Amino acid sequence: MIEITPSVKEQLDNHFQGKAQSPIRVYLAAGCGGERLSLALDTEQETDLVQELSGYTFLVDKELSEKAGVIKIDMTPYGFAVSSEVQVGGGGGGCGGSCSSC
Repeated sequence: MIEITPSVKEQLDNHFQGKAQSPIRVYLAAGCGGERLSLALDTEQETDLVQELSGYTFLVDKELSEKAGVIKIDMTPYGFAVSSEVQVGGGGGGCGGSCSSC
């Protein structure tokens, strides 16, 4: 299950104003700080759970959804923040303290 805050809805409304809406995927992204949940525009796959929420279509792989539990999307001063009821990312990372070494 996915939950969004009112500020997320407002940001999505602003982004898609005058544009065709695309489904929004929640996925596990790899990065310098380890894996974390992230968002991307995508198309529906057979392995997805699809949730309509506040006029938007959200997609998440069924396996990831089962592992994550409730997924919450919020806004921060830096953009979208995606968190889950159960931590699914590996955390940490093998960067030796510097992302330039990844």
